[in-house]
Formats: sequence, structure tokens, C-alpha cells
Amino acid sequence: MVVSEARELLRDWKGDSYIFGQGALDRMSTFKSFVGDRALLICSNSEWARGPVERISGFLNENNISYGKALSARPNCPREDLYRVALNIKSHDPDCVIALGGGSTIDCAKAASVLATYGPSEVSEALGVDWGSASIVEPYFGTGMVTTVREATGRDIYPILAVQTASGSAAHLTKYSNITDPMVDQKKLIVDEAVVPGGALFDYGVTYDAPRSLVLDGGLDGIAHLWEVFMGASGAGYEKIKRIASVGMELILGNLRAAVADREAEAFTALGLGTDLGGYAIMVGGTNGPHLGSFSLVDVLSHGRACAILYPYYTAFFAEEIQDQLRTIAPIMERTGLIDVRAAGLSGRALGDAVAEGMMRLNGSLSFPTTLREAGATEGHLERMLEAAKNPQLRMKLMNMPVPMDPEAGDIERYMAGVLKAAYTGDLRYITAKEK
Repeated sequence: MVVSEARELLRDWKGDSYIFGQGALDRMSTFKSFVGDRALLICSNSEWARGPVERISGFLNENNISYGKALSARPNCPREDLYRVALNIKSHDPDCVIALGGGSTIDCAKAASVLATYGPSEVSEALGVDWGSASIVEPYFGTGMVTTVREATGRDIYPILAVQTASGSAAHLTKYSNITDPMVDQKKLIVDEAVVPGGALFDYGVTYDAPRSLVLDGGLDGIAHLWEVFMGASGAGYEKIKRIASVGMELILGNLRAAVADREAEAFTALGLGTDLGGYAIMVGGTNGPHLGSFSLVDVLSHGRACAILYPYYTAFFAEEIQDQLRTIAPIMERTGLIDVRAAGLSGRALGDAVAEGMMRLNGSLSFPTTLREAGATEGHLERMLEAAKNPQLRMKLMNMPVPMDPEAGDIERYMAGVLKAAYTGDLRYITAKEK
């Protein structure tokens, strides 16, 4: 029942622009006209990716589509890789960019297509930045910057066909592109409808051969998308997000351990559907605290794992403001053995703590740390996270919180510091409710 509901939600959302499910690669011909006559295939040269690369190459050859190949980005898409791929796109000038890989590959293709499309003079005039800045990715971080340049020039970025190979980020469906500055180990974010891939394909069967670590990272990332958006949901769109989050959380919480430990085929389909719904969630609403913190942990933790450590503690901090969300997820966690049945009778902060402890129990059952200290983070990382939270380019994360934080009012030091201290030590008592 929940699988059918997930498929229905995805079809209603994406329609014919998204081909998904077991055997989806067999339906690649759906995108023949979208790809055009000349393509650039951005992909990994890893052994695990060889099968999908051969399938896509076969499709291109069979349809007499000329194409070149470019090596995809490393994890978290360092800036150097972004500029290399942008140069490949610019020099090849394809009708379509085919990004085959996980979130980092697809995020790189999105941002690289932007850089290859617009010249420094156009960017300088549209965004009011100097030519030096207009030649790099920095002006695009934040919300809507690409759209501003697109509207000023009247040109769209290179079309992107995103072929996903890993359940997790749902980069193939969304408006987000994460790019990392390795000099300071800080990730930044482009948020823009203009970078949503025009076509997307995800064959869930491909994920069955994925490394255990990648399956784990992706499942935890999917939970973060669903839960963070649901925690921050309100107003007219609340019931829609509630449905997306409930179905997605049921699929991931009920199947992540089976996929990681037992390699059950049906569990991989469930993870694909659940994490895709996480992509739907972040297109309807926005992530908040855990995602914001994860951007400063790229040197010690993958994105999904960083979020997984942080979201129990933010759950406890937000507890008083998310009672319906907690009552919605508690039965799902009860059915999957993560919390005690008695939690259903709790309320307020006590209910928040019970759900938070259930999330930590999930981490423990996956042989994964429950605190930042256990995961290798230092107190220096806490300072980096607090400083990053004050960056205006990441302000949307603060405002998406069910308990918004205002850096100018001292909220970062007064409240976020306690949440992060709790995440570092595992002691929920460091978390104090925000004064009203």
C-alpha cells in the first residue's frame, strides 16, 4: 500500500519528465528527443558505475547521438572539479548534459551548466558584482541568483538529463546544488528552480550493488530531507508535506536496516521511493538546522551521516512547536521498533526527547555514532558551524526552522550553541527552549 502511494505521489509531481523504478534504464529512449544530436556524458570511472555507463553509452550509439565524456566530481563537489566540468561543457557545447551518478555528480552538472552558459560581463551586469567575482561560482550561492541572470539574458542553462545511481540526495529532482570550498572545508548552496534537471531517470535496481556505506548515507539523507521539511511545515501546504513525509519515513525507516544488513531487493526499491519523496519534500518546503550544520562537517562526515547525528538534537529543541509532527512520526517509529509504545502518551519536550532517542537508536542499530565527538568532530567544528550559521547566503536555513533564529538577536550563541553542545556530548540537557 505505502509503495503504491509513493509511486502515485511521484507521478503526480513529475509526470513524464521522470522515469523511475526497477528497469528504468530500459526506458531511456523516452528521452531521445530531449537529448538531441550531441551530448556530453558526465560520469564516474569507478567499477561500480561501469554498468550504467555502458547502458547509457549504448543508448547514445544506437540512436546515432554523438557524445563526449567528462569525469564527474569527487564527493561533495569541490570547486576545482566544478570548474573542470564547466570547461568541458563549454568546449563541447552539447545539446544536452547527461549527468550519471550520485548527488555530487548531478550537483556538479547543475552548477557547471550555469557557469558554462553565462559570461562574466552578463553576470556582472545582472548581479552587480565585479568581473573577478562574475567569473566564479560565488555569486550564485543563495536563492534565485541563477534565475536573475537567466531573466536578464533571456537564455536557459544547458539542458540536463540527470541519471541517478544512488538513493539519497534526490539531486536529480531538485533545485539544489551543493558545492564545497576545500580550502576551508565549507559547503555552500545554490537554490534555484533554474537548475532543476529537465529530465530525470532512476533505475532502483542499480542501487542493489552499491557499497554499504553509500546505502547508509543515502537513507539517512532521505530521512533528513523528510523530517526537516516536515518539522518546519506550516500553513496551507502542511497536509501535503505531512503526507509526503509520512509515506517517505515509513519506507525508509522500515527498510534501511534490511537494505544495509540483509541486502533485500525490495528494501532497495523502498529506499529509492522514500528518498525520492525526500526530494519532493525539499521542493515543497525547506531543510533547516541539521543541513546547515552538515555543511561545516565535510572533512569528517558524509552529508547524510552529519544530518543523522544532528537531527535528533534539533528534534528535541523544536519539540514544543512540532507536536503534531512528533505524534505523526511516533507510530511509524513504534512499528519499526525504534521507540516504546508508551511514547504515544507523551507530550511537549518529553515526546520530543523520546523521538530523538529513537532516532539515536536507529543510528546505533546501524553501527553508526550518535554524537559528533564519536564521529570524529572537534570543538573547533562546533565553532565553525556557529560561524557558518551567520552567513547571509545560508539564512534560509535559519528561517525554515520551526523555531527561527536571528543571528542579530544573539540566537546563535544563546540557543544553537546548546543544541550543538548536546550533539557533541549526547546530553539533551544542554538544549534549552527559546524564550517567547
